[in-house]
This record gives sequence, structure tokens and C-alpha cells, in this order.
Amino acid sequence: MPDQPAPMPAPVPARTPGSPAVPVDRLRFALPPVHTDPAEERAYRKARLAGALRLFGRLGYEDGVAGHITVRDPEFADCHWVNPFGLALSALGADDLLLVDGDGRVHRGAHRVNELAFAVHAAVHRARPDAVAVVHTHAPYGRALAALGELLAPLTEEACAFYEDHALLDGFAGAADAGRIARALGPYKALVLRNRGLLTVGDSVDAAAWWFIAAERAAQVQLIARAAGKPVPIEHRSALAARERFGTDLAAWVSYQPLWQTVAP
Repeated sequence: MPDQPAPMPAPVPARTPGSPAVPVDRLRFALPPVHTDPAEERAYRKARLAGALRLFGRLGYEDGVAGHITVRDPEFADCHWVNPFGLALSALGADDLLLVDGDGRVHRGAHRVNELAFAVHAAVHRARPDAVAVVHTHAPYGRALAALGELLAPLTEEACAFYEDHALLDGFAGAADAGRIARALGPYKALVLRNRGLLTVGDSVDAAAWWFIAAERAAQVQLIARAAGKPVPIEHRSALAARERFGTDLAAWVSYQPLWQTVAP
């Protein structure tokens, strides 16, 4: 008998703006969980926060006592979980985390909080109710780019995730300038703080952590390219198209999962 024709592939559904380029059900990949119990969601967020902190320690993003990730508590208003002052990121577990209110008071946990650093996170959380998590650490390439007072250029497909979706605070702002930092971030996913480094936000710990890692890597590539010659940026329309594919918090969550597997308890 003659060979039977191969079956036609199922049609790909139409995509709405901002959705992943490949429908999630075709990816056969776990989606971020949805919780109905605040206690269950709190435990989940704390586990993801502790894992992200351990990962950042391994990646070398820790600089003395600098470097913090915060996640909003799912139940208590204006309260956030954060790593304690003076403890190594690479050894942190969920039980080490602190619950701190927007005024810097510790409500749960046995350690102190870095009040100045936390004030920046609290200001960003207040200005951005959609920001479940905020990341700011002193990683080397982000600081080098910040010292130049430059935005992330669309030099690679990955860097395009930040195209017209991050800002530059063009002037030094210390921890005492928390409100100014929050205003400079505006509606974007990332901020370059001149002479300080990078800050990112996301609708989950995973997304915010991935955006920081991706921004740090994009800064590294940008600096290497500049040292080697004259970089050629991706043109506007292509950069926007790449951002639509790779620039959503869901895309960030998916990209982060292989890294999470290396630090999962």
C-alpha cells in the first residue's frame, strides 16, 4: 500500500498582544500555581524567595551586606518578606526570612533588617501594587553599565525584553532616596540606577529574579561588545517584536525554572 499522508498539524491559535509566541498549552510546561489559601501562598512565596537568594549568592551577586529581594505577603497589607541583615545569601532558608512592614518594623523573624535598603523596596512596592517581588543587588556588570549612565541597548534578542520597558535614574540616588527611585522606575520592569546598579520587579519572585539575571547578562554583553568595537543595535520594529515574545512576566517565569531546579529545597 502507498504510504499514508502525514497528519496535518493542529492549527496554532491566534495570539493576543503580550501573550507568549508559542501557546502555553503547546509548551507542555507547568504554569505558575494559583493559591486560594493565603498560608499556602505565603509558604510558596517564602520558598521561592529563599531559593532565589541562594541562587544569587552562587552567582556572585552578593557584596557584603548589600543585596536584597523582597516579596509581598499575600495577606498582610504593606508587609513583605526579605532576607536578614548580615546573613550569607547562599545559605538562607525560608525560616531565616523576615516579615517587615513598610516602616521597617520586623514582625516575624529573629534577625535584624537592613532598614535603609528595605526602604527602597517598600517604596517600590507601594508605588507598584502589581510588583509582587522587587530585586536590587550589586552585581558587577549592572554596576559598570550604571557607572556609564546608559540604558540596556537592544543588541541581542534577550536584551530586547527590556526594550522601551526600563528606565534610567540619571543621577546618583542613595538608599535615603527611596521615593525618587520608585518614581524613576515608573511602570517599567527594570531600572538602571546611575552609579549603583540594577533594580527589577515582577509579578512573582521567579519573574523578578529572572529579569535581574537577564539584565545583568545583557549589561555584560553590551560592555563586551563596546570594548570589541561598535555594536549594531536591533532595529525598532524587530526589537518590539522580540519584546512581545520574551518580555512578559510569564516568559520570565518559564525561563527561570531551570535555575530554580538548581536551588529547590
